[in-house]
Amino acid sequence: MTMAFLDGQPAGADDLRALALSNYGHFTSMQVRARAVRGFDLHLQRLVSATRELFDAALDPARVRAAIIAALDGNGMDDASARVTIYSRAFDHAHPDRPQAVDVLVSLSPPREATDRAAWVRSYPFQRPLPQVKHVGTFPLFQLRRQAKRDGYDDALFVDAKGLVSEGSIWNVGFWDGAQVIWPRADALRGTTEKLLQAGLAEAGVVQRHERVEARALAGFKAAFACNASGVWPISGIDDTALRPDADLMQCLRQALATAPWQPLAGAG
Repeated sequence: MTMAFLDGQPAGADDLRALALSNYGHFTSMQVRARAVRGFDLHLQRLVSATRELFDAALDPARVRAAIIAALDGNGMDDASARVTIYSRAFDHAHPDRPQAVDVLVSLSPPREATDRAAWVRSYPFQRPLPQVKHVGTFPLFQLRRQAKRDGYDDALFVDAKGLVSEGSIWNVGFWDGAQVIWPRADALRGTTEKLLQAGLAEAGVVQRHERVEARALAGFKAAFACNASGVWPISGIDDTALRPDADLMQCLRQALATAPWQPLAGAG
């Protein structure tokens, strides 16, 4: 069951009407444990930056913290999957250029952990609009994910017009060539977990490179993995290319992620 709160108060139908009808806003998703979040500062930075870009408005991080804590209090929860959506009930699609005050919607559901099961994914030509923003325009992400599942795959991987791998439906992707981790260099939403992994791997001395990854050259990699706020998991194949999950690589990635501190909601940022 998902519960929604608008600035700490239970959200009603009137509160959600603008979001449902205009579908204009942005969000971030996180895993909360003991009222702390890994990379909470990164989530706050994402929200502040996107609010400025989409609404020409400032967003106080303290307001976001208070909204999440109030939602947790309202449900007696310390652990949860939390989504923070920034939108405006005053948004006018006829005059989208007009500055508007923004609203903070917090949605809570049971906590989730990344699966250990390897995923075999299918690639599709797609470029996320305004890829640097985690906006609410998610229809193509889930439509392509649905298509992948209908075709017998686990998820969808996106390839841009140049034939470069960019990202997955709701996850980032990385590759292993046997000596170093390769992160695709393409327009994509840069995830908070991706950034935490990169920091943890750097601390561990693992070589990483950002390179153009051509979809036609995937057979040259030893392994691949996916990551998002739920964690990190192996990719066993892309289209017709099989990739053998590497247990040592996955252990290294999970250890790297584990070095990221859990930042208390009440005091981080």
